[in-house]
Order: sequence, then C-alpha cells, then structure tokens
Amino acid sequence: MHHISTPLVSKALSNRGQHSISYTLSRSHSVIVEYTHDSDTDMFQIGRSTENMIDFVVTDTSPGGGAAEGPSAQSTISRYACRILCDRRPPYTTRIYAAGFDASSNIFLGERAAKWRTPDGLMDGLTTNGVLVMHPAGGFSEDSAPGVWREISVCGNVYTLRDSRSAQQRGKLVENESNVLQDGSLIDLCGATLLWRTPAGLLRAPTLKQLEAQRQEANAARPQCPVGLSTLAFPSPARGRTAPDKQQPWVYVRCGHVHGYHGWGCRRERGPQERECPLCRLVGPYVPLWLGQEAGLCLDPGPPSHAFAPCGHVCSEKTARYWAQTPLPHGTHAFHAACPFCGAWLTGEHGCVRLIFQGPLD
Repeated sequence: MHHISTPLVSKALSNRGQHSISYTLSRSHSVIVEYTHDSDTDMFQIGRSTENMIDFVVTDTSPGGGAAEGPSAQSTISRYACRILCDRRPPYTTRIYAAGFDASSNIFLGERAAKWRTPDGLMDGLTTNGVLVMHPAGGFSEDSAPGVWREISVCGNVYTLRDSRSAQQRGKLVENESNVLQDGSLIDLCGATLLWRTPAGLLRAPTLKQLEAQRQEANAARPQCPVGLSTLAFPSPARGRTAPDKQQPWVYVRCGHVHGYHGWGCRRERGPQERECPLCRLVGPYVPLWLGQEAGLCLDPGPPSHAFAPCGHVCSEKTARYWAQTPLPHGTHAFHAACPFCGAWLTGEHGCVRLIFQGPLD
C-alpha cells in the first residue's frame, strides 16, 4: 500500500502487469493498493465494456425483456462492474467483489466514491451504483425463500444497503455474512440482475428435454377453449416467440381461465388489454401463454401449471411463487418482483396465477 500525491499517480499506475486499486482521498492524496498474482484462483470480470479484460459483457434490461433502447436510455451499469474469483481446487469456492480492473489493470475510486480505512489499516470502498447480492434461504431448490439484499465492497466485505443506490454513506458491516456465491445467488449491477448457478445445482434443474416433454404432454391432454371449443396447443420453441399461433392458449391473468384467442369482451374504458372473462366475469389483462424455456431459472422440474402476470410466461408452481416473492432492485432505492424470463414487472396480488384448463368434452 502506497500513500502518494496525485501528480505521481500516473507513474505508480503505469505498469500494466501490476494490478492495483487507487483510492483518491483528495486532490493531493491517493492511496494505491497493489495486488500480486494468485496461482490458486481464476478471475472473471463482468461489466458493460466490450474490452478484452471483460469476460462477460452485460447490457441494461428494460421491463418487458430485451435491452434498453433509444438515445435517452443511458446505461447505469458500470463498464467494469464486478469481478469473480474462483478457487481452482475443490470445492471451487467462488467469491464476488465490486469493481473490475480496466485495460491498465487498475481500479480507480474517485473523490466522490464511498471509501474508508478499515480497522486493520487497509482501504475499502463502494462503486458508484454498487453491486448488490442476495443469497436465497434454503439454496436454489423447491424449499427456497428469498434472502436479504446486501452490498458487496471492492474488497469483498458485506454491508447493509445504502439509503439510496449511489449515496456516499456506506451501510453497516454484516460480519456474519460473506461474499461467497451460492447456488441461486442474485447479483444486481444496477440495470441488470444475474443469477448464479453451480454445476451441482443445475443437475437438479429441469433439462431442455424435460421442458419439451412437458410441452408435448400438455398438448397431448388436448386442452380446449371453453367457449370456442377449439383445441389449444403450446407452440414449439423452435418456432420462436413471434406472433401467437392460432392454437395458442391465452389466459385471463386475474382468474387463470385459459381460452383460445377471441376479440370480444373488451373493456376499453379500463385499458387496451382489459377483457372480461366469459366464465367468471373478472376483468383484467388477456395475454398469450408462453412456456418459459430457460431451464436454469426453474427451481424444480414440476409441470407448467402457473403463469406470471401480466406477461404470460408459464412454469411450475414453486418456480412461479419463488420469483413472485423475490424483489429485484430497480432505480435508486425501489424494488419490484419481475418475471425471470422477460423482466416484466409482476402485477396483481400474487404476481402469478394458477392456470385453469378445460379438457376435451369427448
């Protein structure tokens, strides 16, 4: 660790083979902490930058799925958001740290960044918009429950959340928690939320073959539109999510009754998507159903019995209830539950609905 005056910073940080973190305390005082190579770990970096030192490039996602578009959609994800260190030996423990090294192998924390001296005389700090992590209670399985969101520092310490995302005052140190990633840990980079899965955890997840078998089994039951009496069928994922197929099942997301597409029952005074269910008369969004096809987001291989509201993505009951109960960070201090398949904010009392199919009359 070096204490230097700012004019000397460029010399001290010019060696690209030397990883270092610079803490700017004032215009005339910086602290530079140098790091040595570690032959027992591998480092992977995540961020918005497309430079070579970023292993996983992440872009902002907007509610409804896809990247944020338009000139006004300025990214809130850091170019060098975080770094992950993985042990090369079993059990391959993986730790996450805020901030990543740039092309010069440096991390800069400017005057405005939250930074402080630790009790043992070292330095630590937070990035502008922060790196938040949530470890699920009970792992990522059928018994999972959402955990508590925490902030990870540049040195990998765990803190309670700041009053707002970019506040200069850090939260309180949480001494009994660590930056070790677990199966199902969520990593929020202020603009995108990542799900960390382990190889052992993915062995318990449904496979794409199982998801396809569930689709075919659901279609083999020949569900019918209770009004038009037409047979409904989930389209093949190979067709892609384009315009809904003529046999596509649609759902009234307030009650869960599944129908074929029809153009009546509109309640335009309530909104363009508002329809009245002909079976129970509840008024609400009427949307096509799409089977969720990312197996890594599923807690169990259960049957596709529930749909997220209002987007219509279908998955198992436990998967739907878990994500509907999991608040994801949004903006400076807001949290919203969102569909894991498309990022749409969930609505309604429960965020998901049990699907009610009608079988064939014969």
